[in-house]
Amino acid sequence: MKKVVIIGGGISGLTAGIYLQFAGFKTIILEKNRVPGGECMGWKREGFTIDNCIRWLTDSKNGSHMNQLWKNIGMLGDDVELYERDAFFSYSKNGMTVTFWRDLERTRKELLELAPEDTENIEKLIANVRKAECRHVPIQKPMDKMGIKDFMKMAASMKEVPAVEKAYKGMSITDLAASFKNPIISKALRQMVFEDNRASSFIFSYAAITGGNGDIPLGGSLAASLRIADRYRLLGGELRLGTPVRNVVINKNRATGVVLEGGYQIEADYVICATDVNHIFTRLLPNKYMSKSLKERFKDTDNYSIYSGFHVAFSIDEKGIVPSGTNFFDCQEFSIARSKADTFRVTCFDYDPSLSPEGKSVIQVQIQQRSDDCEYWVRLRATDPLAYEKRKMEYAKLLQNIVEKEFPQLVGKIRMLDAWTPATYVRSCNAYKGAFMAFASGKNAKSGNIPGVVKGLENVFLAGQWVMGSGGLPLASAAGRFASWRIEKKES
Repeated sequence: MKKVVIIGGGISGLTAGIYLQFAGFKTIILEKNRVPGGECMGWKREGFTIDNCIRWLTDSKNGSHMNQLWKNIGMLGDDVELYERDAFFSYSKNGMTVTFWRDLERTRKELLELAPEDTENIEKLIANVRKAECRHVPIQKPMDKMGIKDFMKMAASMKEVPAVEKAYKGMSITDLAASFKNPIISKALRQMVFEDNRASSFIFSYAAITGGNGDIPLGGSLAASLRIADRYRLLGGELRLGTPVRNVVINKNRATGVVLEGGYQIEADYVICATDVNHIFTRLLPNKYMSKSLKERFKDTDNYSIYSGFHVAFSIDEKGIVPSGTNFFDCQEFSIARSKADTFRVTCFDYDPSLSPEGKSVIQVQIQQRSDDCEYWVRLRATDPLAYEKRKMEYAKLLQNIVEKEFPQLVGKIRMLDAWTPATYVRSCNAYKGAFMAFASGKNAKSGNIPGVVKGLENVFLAGQWVMGSGGLPLASAAGRFASWRIEKKES
């Protein structure tokens, strides 16, 4: 029985492990943290669960290969209830609100009523969202291993996707927003998806909701990760938590195993690196093994941006004050670290009663942070931990005041539970620049994924969200499946 060591117990590593267990391999997953899941994570504070990841689950609807993967690994199942969200998000300013509803026709009517001067652009947007609903995550095999028949089959199942990409070719989210005359709609379009991203990314993300493919598993991200880890263990996989890896051991063109931080060596026939890709090529493997395409992405910061966030979670003593789901509100300009903002994002989790004590709810405020913000937070935490904690609390109080100004009924009913920064993602997940997604692909970025193989090493494979476009939970899981597929094919 061939032995596979998987570095990283996030969703990608767990997915690879589960499929390799299905295929009869012996696998060991080595995870640095005491809890599995990577960035698909949550934690407890004062009886509340703070959720770090799932805001919608791509391919939550029955019928796709990705949906079957979710069921195979335990993300979804007969015992997992889904919350059917009724909207993608809302944006409010000066008493006016724009909502991108699950009901696409409702969105169309409301946008046309608000901005008849934007009729042409509104109709174009709605039509392309409707076309984009056919998009799904193909996971049968890696793209570089697909033949003509595979591509023809994929094209037939997503025949409207090329038309959507063509309609917004050469446009960023910022360009899309600027094409609308109405200032409320224009600003709303810049909120949910990173502004540097291709405009089509907004269309495809919204289409997941309107197509019924963006529902949320109740119980939260932590419960989902624990379910998946349990599935892996039940299949006979070995999950070692609190076990950081120092490096992969290489002999000529093969990996012979890995060395743990304590110096202990584990032998392996195959190694899958399912961690942050920068961490892989600065710690686990020599930099010379990084592919040219990946090096270009790190270098081309204009077209491959990195985003993170400053987050604060609050408990709310009364439901119904803050609307459910994700909502953006205009406010007076403020600064968090190096970034300025004049809107704030609030996600209210009262749709999931398992995350809060009865009668209460938990909300999160998220402020976008860029790479220089991350450098600020990492440096502050390293040089003066007390100042780091103090600054977090100052910003958390600032955001509480902003939230209370928008919702005066919260005064006396809101309490901070926790605050975390880009440095938190660096510390806990080895995340490059504190990123919780992969590269934000700009309008001039090259299409395609990072190779899941390591040139020069015949038995080392890559997984994780960084090898799959802009990343995210479904693509991370798909990358894990592809890594297992490559090993299965080599042994078949």
